[in-house]
Amino acid sequence: MATMASEWEAATADEAQALPLTDNLLPAQAATADDDLLTAHKDLYMDKMKGYTDIHNFGLSHLKSSAIRCAVELGIPSVINHRGGAATISDIFTDTGIHTSKLPQLRRLLRVLAVCGILDDSPPVGDSTAFCYTLTPVSRLLVHDGEFDISPLLLLMTRPDTTVSTFFRLESWFKDPAANTPFEMAHGMSPWSLTKVDASYNDAMNDACVADSNLIMHIVLKEAPAIFRGLTSLIDVAGGHGIAAVAIAKEFPQITCTVLDLQQVIEKAPRCATVNYIVGDMFKFIPPADAVLLKAVLNSWEDDSCVKILTHCKRAIPAGGKLIIINTVIGLGISSNRKAVKEAQVLLDMYFMRGAGFEREEHEWRRVFLKAGFSGYKITPILDPVSIIEVFP
Repeated sequence: MATMASEWEAATADEAQALPLTDNLLPAQAATADDDLLTAHKDLYMDKMKGYTDIHNFGLSHLKSSAIRCAVELGIPSVINHRGGAATISDIFTDTGIHTSKLPQLRRLLRVLAVCGILDDSPPVGDSTAFCYTLTPVSRLLVHDGEFDISPLLLLMTRPDTTVSTFFRLESWFKDPAANTPFEMAHGMSPWSLTKVDASYNDAMNDACVADSNLIMHIVLKEAPAIFRGLTSLIDVAGGHGIAAVAIAKEFPQITCTVLDLQQVIEKAPRCATVNYIVGDMFKFIPPADAVLLKAVLNSWEDDSCVKILTHCKRAIPAGGKLIIINTVIGLGISSNRKAVKEAQVLLDMYFMRGAGFEREEHEWRRVFLKAGFSGYKITPILDPVSIIEVFP
């Protein structure tokens, strides 16, 4: 930085000597003009320095994903939690079973995690030379077997051989008119077809959905229980292992909850006495119920497919019933940090570009609702970056 500052001083000094001073400028006016030009040059130089730093942050941001995935796979958040919420590098080294030769690299990994806000670090106290690492709101959600462990969702998002590799040749996909989706270009089939032939990917998808539903439904039922009051039946379409349906049935035992999903999903779903499970295809038929629930479903499909699904939903709902959608509405959220919320939303949209789906802004949701014949809707932001949308026939 000292070298860059010296270069700037030298450059601006040379330019200052070359500034033309008109005869009609008083000395004070000429000095002000010189100062203004020097300030402008300094601002331009500082912009370049900031841009250079930002390029490093953007270009290497994939290492943040790699670092947090590594931390989860090593069980670092769990180690800290099991140690009472605070652990030294020696504690982490001992409990994770990392090889002795990797201790210097562990220090570097922990430093990245702390700088990125995934962990907190406290400097040594007294005679100690060891930093103490504690959990943050991020890492508290990554504790294995925790109440709201969403590490399976993170592991799906950062999965090297399916998620990450899908975007390796994105620029080629943009230029290839014959390429259908980035996922199909990378893997030769759609994500849904891959779940039928790759058991590990199918398990990763199901585990991620379970983890996501566990947290989101806790928030939904705590913050917006009124959306379920008065219902006597509900169909959870593409409901996976039924986490959302089980949570609703527990809170509202008078509601008969049923999960509808594909064969490879239903056959692995743990059975629950309070929920029914049906093998079926939402593109062909949805059983009748007071309410149909679509949680994180429509963002996987383009508009025409969404309209088909929504049309079947409308047929399944009686007068006075409703469709309940839990999904992102780009631009809406509850956090005061609007930039962080919207960044998460547009990155989710980029993620769903792997297939035919996308995250929608409100006007895009309205368009598919109208095409499917619905009469109105109500949006309630509930958990960044997610909202509840109640849609009425």
